[in-house]
Amino acid sequence: MGILTSGGDCPGLNAAIRSVAKAALNRYGMKVIGIMDGFRGLVENRTVLLDDRAVSGILNLGGTFLGTSRDKPQKMLMGGKKLDMTETAVQNLRKLQIDCLVCLGGGGTQKNALHLHKEGGVNVLTLPKTIDNDVAGTDTSFGFDTAMGIGAEAIDRLHTTATSHHRIIVCEVMGHNAGWLALGAGIAGGADAILIPEIPYDPAVVAEHLLDRRRSGKRFSIIAVAEGAVSRAEAKAREKENDCGKGRKKDRNGDEEQDGVSPVREPMASRLARELQQLTGTEARVTSLGHVQRGGSPSSADRLLCTLLGTRAAELLAAGTYNVMVAARGGRAVPVALEKIAGLRKVVPPDHDWIRSARLVDTCMGDRA
Repeated sequence: MGILTSGGDCPGLNAAIRSVAKAALNRYGMKVIGIMDGFRGLVENRTVLLDDRAVSGILNLGGTFLGTSRDKPQKMLMGGKKLDMTETAVQNLRKLQIDCLVCLGGGGTQKNALHLHKEGGVNVLTLPKTIDNDVAGTDTSFGFDTAMGIGAEAIDRLHTTATSHHRIIVCEVMGHNAGWLALGAGIAGGADAILIPEIPYDPAVVAEHLLDRRRSGKRFSIIAVAEGAVSRAEAKAREKENDCGKGRKKDRNGDEEQDGVSPVREPMASRLARELQQLTGTEARVTSLGHVQRGGSPSSADRLLCTLLGTRAAELLAAGTYNVMVAARGGRAVPVALEKIAGLRKVVPPDHDWIRSARLVDTCMGDRA
């Protein structure tokens, strides 16, 4: 078997590599080949033979010792041009005599793995990895718990400085276009407002909530905002643009590219802080957690999840069960057909219990619900 990590790094990758490899080596006597730097390493045939020593002592280490990249085998930059390197990837797997390729990654990795299976006849098996928790078909992805804990701790720490200076502090949390990370960290950290992509916000509603807090004697406020959050005005404008400009190339923020270059835009959290300062007359500051949430040692929950998913992957490999993602469902690790989940994104439902609980403790979600 071969194993690679793809997409953004996150806590738990090494723990997952360890669990798959140890079970495959020691329980089932498989040969395990590590592929460096994701699908690019596969195309460039950069590999390392993994033995028990190679995967020992890495359970608590962040990142991935195999390295990672965001390259797609079917659209890879080679010599300044984007080329379809699928055939090269498949040929290298055959030369290495790899019966199944185990891919650790998020939504993009699920799609890339399925592409290799459909276009090259490669047997694949995937594990869901992302701090965004937006991989469809699984209750949770490894890396999420650690990142949520980092976000909650940051919000905890921001409380003291916000209290001391009587400020509004906007804390921007990662999560791409799903609100799981901001919502979980915001609730756990006691944020006064939580803004997520699934619920377009009204700055006036948020400002009204903050002013109510001030009138009740609370002279500070913390706002946890997902990096993909949008205002109601922005959501309507994008919907109109999508209707009028179908086929135009957009960047990850939904803005139209000019000659392949994304437009310069004011960071969302900075714009929100500026608007709230104007609407409330209270000094506002911005903190962006950024890649801090990707780093460091995985939490105990993530280490446990990685071990559960990784050992189940080895069992499925031994049984000849391929082309599935090993999902976490109801505390168990179960195989889910890649064809059913690849290309889908799991977002926060508007009636989710976390949202209901947040509203019940008087957390503003940016709307008038």
